[in-house]
Amino acid sequence: MSQVASKSRTSSLQHMSPSERIKQLDARRSPAWSLLGVGAIAYEEPQNRVVIELNAEERHCHSVAGHPRGGIVQGGIVTGWLDVAMATACLVGGEDGLAVASLEVKVSFLQAAHPGLYRSYGTMIRRGRSIGFMEAELRDAEDVLIARASSTAALRSRDATQ
Repeated sequence: MSQVASKSRTSSLQHMSPSERIKQLDARRSPAWSLLGVGAIAYEEPQNRVVIELNAEERHCHSVAGHPRGGIVQGGIVTGWLDVAMATACLVGGEDGLAVASLEVKVSFLQAAHPGLYRSYGTMIRRGRSIGFMEAELRDAEDVLIARASSTAALRSRDATQ
């Protein structure tokens, strides 16, 4: 692609609203999202954050046998939910062709998650040319805070990561 065509394409994408960008990202969902039970994604403009609905299933749990609430969601799954929200928040404000590679993820598990519906909320805190700082929280259907996370990520052209 010529530099002129590339600049024109980037310029038009930079004028996309966050909601339009969410639709674009949703259309090219990663197979990992299905594995994690990722449902609808949206953008809440007043809070400047991404919202992702998640469905925790028994297959996401350990300690299932005899557990009164169907098991406890494995911590790696919870981390994945938070990571998806943070990376999506970064992509909503980025240019097309951006890859977000986690360099560090810190998670605080505040409550156990069990099978059921959850929402993760992702926010872009600061974005540089090559590094992004994001935060996320996970809440259950009753809006109880389950986990919080922060992340530092490398921001690269998707072409450069292949």
